[in-house]
Parts: sequence; C-alpha cells; structure tokens
Amino acid sequence: MLTSPASVVCVERQERIWTFVLNRPDKRNALSAEMVEAMLAGLAQAIQTPQVPMLVFRGEGKSFCAGFDFADVEQQSEADLLWRFVRIEHLLQQIYHWPALTLGLAQGKNFGAGVDLWSACQHRMAAADASFRMPGLKFGLLLGTRRLGHLIGMDQARRIQEVAATIDVAQAQTLGLATGCMEPDQWPDTIAALAETSIGLDAATRASLNVALTTDTRDSDLADLVRSITRPGLKARIAKYRAGG
Repeated sequence: MLTSPASVVCVERQERIWTFVLNRPDKRNALSAEMVEAMLAGLAQAIQTPQVPMLVFRGEGKSFCAGFDFADVEQQSEADLLWRFVRIEHLLQQIYHWPALTLGLAQGKNFGAGVDLWSACQHRMAAADASFRMPGLKFGLLLGTRRLGHLIGMDQARRIQEVAATIDVAQAQTLGLATGCMEPDQWPDTIAALAETSIGLDAATRASLNVALTTDTRDSDLADLVRSITRPGLKARIAKYRAGG
C-alpha cells in the first residue's frame, strides 16, 4: 500500500482501493480550500489509473467532517467564497458520478458540505455516535439539494433542510441516508467486503450500471449553487448564521 505524505488529506493507495483520509482532526476535518483541492487532485490521478479504483472516504478524529471551513471567511471576498463552493460542488459531482464503487464512513457530528461529501457515496456507513445536519439554507446556500432529494425523497429532503434538522443514525437509516450502522473497528471488514463485490462486475459494466442508476443533474446543481451564492449579501447572511441568527 502506498500512502501520500502527511497532509490535510492523506491518500492510501491500494491496487483496487484508494482511501481518502480527511486529516484535520483539530478542526473536525472542516473543508478548507486546500483539502478540497487535494481531493480533486487525488481523484484526477485515480481516474487515470488502468483500473479505476473503489473510493473510500473517512475522517481522522472525533468527526468525519464538520462541513465548510468558515475560519477565515471575513478575510475573503464573495468571489473567493463563490470559487470555494463551486470547487466543492465539482468534488461532490465527481464522487457521485464515479464509475466504480464508493464508500463514505462517518462518525461524530457532521455538518453541511461534510454530509454532502459522505452522502455523495453509493455506500454510506455510520458509527452509532454519528449525526448529520445540513444548515446551508440558513444562509441561503443550495448545495447538494437535488442529490439529497433523489437519495431520500424530495419531501423528506425539503423537511430536513427547511429546519436544518439534526439526524441521528437510526433516522439516517430509516430515511435511506445511511446504508448501515457499524463501528469504526469494523470498517476494514466492510471495505474488504465491498472490494470483493466490486470485482463481481467488469469495469465497463460497473460504469454503465452507475450511469443508468444515477440521475445526472450536474448542470442544474451548479447553476442553483451559483445563483444562491451570487444573491447579494452572502457574507452578511453567513455572519448572521454564525452568530446564531
């Protein structure tokens, strides 16, 4: 197994499996621009390999991912924020339309774009302590909305996002958001089992199956996101949200 040098995202490369490890545990793996670009660069390498690998996403520390990193938002322009959210959307789209199997592994409290990252995967395992909350509409952001609707149903997606509901593991399984509940010490067995499943179909058939079963709304999703971000007052809305307003 090859592992990239320690960084905000570590990529563990095996012949059939590439594992992306979010590695900012002190920040609950909140998505900085550097993290997003590191994952995009890793995916660009993975798609060019002779055998496109199964992808696994997990996070070090207490949580899988706390969502968008707002740490320096006051110093960034709205154009900077637009670019960061667009890059996140590109990342989510690549995972959602990946031609091989994908697996998200979540523990702890997860928010916003972190939930979108996990839910973009075909298989979504959660530890018993995991919870999920998508508060983007509180500051007018439309990110991953259609994908969530196709996953759990449009009415359920509307209800959850309108009130930024916190979803525990039992609810996530009932909704179809989580495909299973399993503790982190069992995750290696899950990865191994899915890796065996992945070779049950040849690569071309697997890719065709994914295309047939995945609703392609990439252009509409990106357009919705850009419209929501470019509505005047984004930074003010974010500031109000972060202040608890």
